[in-house]
Amino acid sequence: MQNEIPEIKVDALVPPEMAAKAEDVGVKKAQLDALDMFALAVLAGAFIAMGAVFATTVTSGGIAVKAADGTTALTTGLPWGITRLLGGLAFSLGLILVVIGGAELFTGNNLIVMAWTSRKVSTTALLRNWAIVYAGNFVGALATAALMFISKQYLFASGAVGANALNTANTKVGYDFGQAFALGILCNALVCMAVWLCYSARSTGDKVLAIVFPVTAFVAAGFEHSIANMYFIPMGLFIKDFASGDFWRLIGSSPDKFANLTWRNFFVANLLPVTLGNLVGGAVMVGAIYWFVYLRKKVKGVAR
Repeated sequence: MQNEIPEIKVDALVPPEMAAKAEDVGVKKAQLDALDMFALAVLAGAFIAMGAVFATTVTSGGIAVKAADGTTALTTGLPWGITRLLGGLAFSLGLILVVIGGAELFTGNNLIVMAWTSRKVSTTALLRNWAIVYAGNFVGALATAALMFISKQYLFASGAVGANALNTANTKVGYDFGQAFALGILCNALVCMAVWLCYSARSTGDKVLAIVFPVTAFVAAGFEHSIANMYFIPMGLFIKDFASGDFWRLIGSSPDKFANLTWRNFFVANLLPVTLGNLVGGAVMVGAIYWFVYLRKKVKGVAR
């Protein structure tokens, strides 16, 4: 009938509908203008960095604990797991800003593989998106780290915030390749599950709730996110290389205690294996599996 009122659905989308939506979103992301894509990626890098700033701040404290290697950490005095939980809840801000604010995040964009596997996105377009977005994320995260250093926020709480940033960065460059790779897989499986769950959402509140628990879980468990590390590790490096003697006196330590925290180790020991792990966790363990279950039978013989 001409005057028939269309059905209005308020229920959350179910997985087959989510898969179709993920496929459509992947096509749109791959077709973005390169300059727009880069600008949105810079925003996403900054958004994730702000989540990292929030997490660093809330997990900083003023109780000094000396480690076996001679470094001094300032803790909150709360149990380790509770501190990690608080950090994860705070870090969720980053992905909330990305998803709801609208930005291009490399780790979440691993789900474009669903459209690629359905032959709706070419290999060139997929790699173009990942390369541009990864570069933009790096610029946004690094610029945020530089701005945070200039702000001297690391001196807050008698240097506790800076000490926390230093120890976080130092820990991240201390993993061996296999460990960092595995932690990267686990991380982006959860991040992409958060994005996947958002495809079911009908409201902003739905999206926030879908994001908070997977993201909190990966942070609390200590998994590794390549884009977050583009903030965490440079922030530690800026403090190590450029902080004044007053800061080191405040925390009772010195730069030589962080000899392993170098730009080379940032790129080779952390960013490389973590990025590869993120690709496996997001593109394979989430995107490819959901494509296989819900979309593979619909693929038409379209050449790439």
